[in-house]
Amino acid sequence: MSTPLLEVEGVSKAFPRADGAELVVLEGMNLNVAEGEIVGILGRSGSGKSTLLRIIAGLARPTTGEVRFLNETVVRPVSGIAMVFQSFALFPWLTVYENVSLGLEARGLPREEIRRRTLSGIDVIGLDGFESAYPRELSGGMRQRVGFARALVVHPNILLMDEAFSALDVLTAETLRTDFLDLWGEGRMPIKGVVLVTHNIEEAVLMCDRILLFGSNPGRIVSEIKVALPQPRARLDPAFRALVERIYVDMTQSAKDRAIATRNERFPGTGIGTALPNVSSNLLAGLMETVAAAPFNGNANLPVIASQLQMEIDELFPVAETLQMMRFAELEGGDLRLADIGKTFANADVDERKKIFAQQLITYVPLAAHVRRVLDERRTHTAPTSRFLDELEDHMTGESADQTLRAIVSWGRYAEVFAYDDERGVFTFENPR
Repeated sequence: MSTPLLEVEGVSKAFPRADGAELVVLEGMNLNVAEGEIVGILGRSGSGKSTLLRIIAGLARPTTGEVRFLNETVVRPVSGIAMVFQSFALFPWLTVYENVSLGLEARGLPREEIRRRTLSGIDVIGLDGFESAYPRELSGGMRQRVGFARALVVHPNILLMDEAFSALDVLTAETLRTDFLDLWGEGRMPIKGVVLVTHNIEEAVLMCDRILLFGSNPGRIVSEIKVALPQPRARLDPAFRALVERIYVDMTQSAKDRAIATRNERFPGTGIGTALPNVSSNLLAGLMETVAAAPFNGNANLPVIASQLQMEIDELFPVAETLQMMRFAELEGGDLRLADIGKTFANADVDERKKIFAQQLITYVPLAAHVRRVLDERRTHTAPTSRFLDELEDHMTGESADQTLRAIVSWGRYAEVFAYDDERGVFTFENPR
């Protein structure tokens, strides 16, 4: 058996927290990439996908474990691994030619070799004729093509793609994916293997030979799915749809497991020791209305509703999981099924909705109940933001604590459970004048 191009063995990554403990973002990562293979890493934001990619690229060091490229341990950026980023990451004052040739110049190659490779890369990626154009003159798709050309001209063995299509509109992203797969299938690119990070399920099934499904908190591989469909793949092919459905089912089960763990993982007297998604009450109400209405009538298949609402998993799952957390709905088997209280909410008027939401919020979101209890107990019925941030930051990063508190503020305001004065940073029962 030939040596894999890339091996990731026992990789974990932790960052220090303010209280002296560690925040583990990756745990026990084991994966490999063989020659001629596109491996997808599929997961939600915050599951450590990009962190792992940076470790593979040599841009960050693992806390434990190691990455081996062609049997050599990666401790710094190496010439055989290149990356395409989500943002276009181009220098606006440089032309297409100058942006593409930048990496070659940094390697000190002869000028004629730089010119030959740069023009070849620009031609392969479909930008011939735009060599003297500046990024401001290009569309989003064309700017991302420059990013691909810049990565390809260094002749990497492995190309890392960090959500490389997510910043593009739907049609442009589809065109660029198709062009990339055509070039890959024709062997017109120097790369031998690809690692694709994405949160788009259909993109993963469309492009990858294997898909690694990531869980969160900490990031870890929860399942591996082989994609045996021949290229080119058709989204309406029943086998394609079945695979998409299977991934939704796997992710739904992971969401259900997280919800069970969340209910049991509390920090004493204050609430749930995990970050809450900052999902607006409008999105929660809108999804309940959609699922309650025909043709779903209370039970929606997630791939179908994601397609209908044009939502990716990073947009749909936080809303669906919040509905599950508040017992408005249940996620299971790739479906979102409204509970009776969810159906009642969807058909209620504005005032009744607020009462229902308040009841579910106080009953099933312990942090909201904690804020309300603190306000009740204080003579002034006020409490500063820091009162709760300090508690949250004992259990999560400052960024996650801010997000969690923003969610509580938004939900509490909608339900009229409490008010919040943003200028003073104070929770209260009175709306600020």
